[in-house]
Amino acid sequence: MPANDALHLDRLRIGDLDAVSLTLAPGEILCLSGTSGSGKSRLLRAVADLEPHDGEAWLGGTAQSSVAGHQWRARVMLVPAESHWWADTVGEHLADARPADLVALGFTPEVLDWQVSRLSSGEQQRLALVRALSREPSALLLDEPTANLDDATTRRVESWLKARIRERGWPVIWVAHDPAQIARVADHHRHIVGHRLVKEVGEWA
Repeated sequence: MPANDALHLDRLRIGDLDAVSLTLAPGEILCLSGTSGSGKSRLLRAVADLEPHDGEAWLGGTAQSSVAGHQWRARVMLVPAESHWWADTVGEHLADARPADLVALGFTPEVLDWQVSRLSSGEQQRLALVRALSREPSALLLDEPTANLDDATTRRVESWLKARIRERGWPVIWVAHDPAQIARVADHHRHIVGHRLVKEVGEWA
């Protein structure tokens, strides 16, 4: 596993959430759950420097506030629940994608010639993950990355993501709702209750 940097949140505060402080080592997955509107996505956007917030995020020795936003987001990459596409064909977005990643998620190389307009929501979601990982970030923020997928495809994506996360040593915050998924993928789990992030019963420090 590459010697990547830890992701550290130091009293990070956005919206109604109390300040969040935590550290994720390279290759660790923190699952984040909570009711709709509790602030999960806003917290990810704060970590990605997409919304004004208090406190600081660190990647290794680099503070979020010390670099330009686009430079930070190239390293601490957010994959939102709704993917965005700006060119006509899939291949224009995936120039650096590994063929093995496409195959792992059920695609053939011909997908690069497809029009984005023909993609289903689930196909867009899987290809957005390939696109993000192909850019070789240093940490990942995943906002419900399997929300539009059936059970079999969800398991396929989970397996692929976990393998790539371990391989590359990315610290990851993964928003999830399904307790079974959380049990399968998480090293740690935090749940938003009211305005606080709390450990689940039986969760370790």
